[in-house]
Amino acid sequence: MPLVTKFPQTTQSCIIIRFPNPVALPSLQRSSSIFFPPSLNPPKTLRTAALITNISLKPSTTTEDQGVMATPKWAQKTITLTPHKRGCHLITSKIVKEIEQDLSGFKCGLAHFLLQHTSASLTLNENYDTDVRDDTETFLNKIVPEGRSAPWKHTLEGPDDMPAHIKSSMFGCSLTVPITDGRLNLGTWQGIWLCEHRDYPTPRKIVVTMNGI
Repeated sequence: MPLVTKFPQTTQSCIIIRFPNPVALPSLQRSSSIFFPPSLNPPKTLRTAALITNISLKPSTTTEDQGVMATPKWAQKTITLTPHKRGCHLITSKIVKEIEQDLSGFKCGLAHFLLQHTSASLTLNENYDTDVRDDTETFLNKIVPEGRSAPWKHTLEGPDDMPAHIKSSMFGCSLTVPITDGRLNLGTWQGIWLCEHRDYPTPRKIVVTMNGI
């Protein structure tokens, strides 16, 4: 039985139709959810399905839903971080300082962060106790061997080169964080970390892409 849900927002709304068993309707075999704005009538097949299951697909007519639909917008900025010594570093405030003007223009959206390097990484973790960052660095150094006894072939840039690539792959180089009311919607104890995996660090660049309404 399809489940129809009205999803109101500040400036627009839509109706979500979920089919637990989409195979029952051949035209919907590739999707179990259909979205449409209240200004549009549902396709005939959906009206028929609703009639069979006794579900109303009438668009909402509340004053809130009749507002002008917001136009999605985008913003992008590249941030250059000064060199950080090897280890894990809390950079949330530095990031926010660079993008707060752009952030303030979004009521709801997403911020994507891409670190443009292969020997450092980004992650979300504890923003209070510095011991967590120290312990994380200790853990990484224990599980990824380094030095002459390590089995790596890629050593042209030093013994820390290949281990840095492996650690970068473990944590990754990108993050996506919700934007709510012009701010990064992080948890109380969450912070953005830059994890520097090289002994001789260099400036690091992060491309921040924001989209939403």
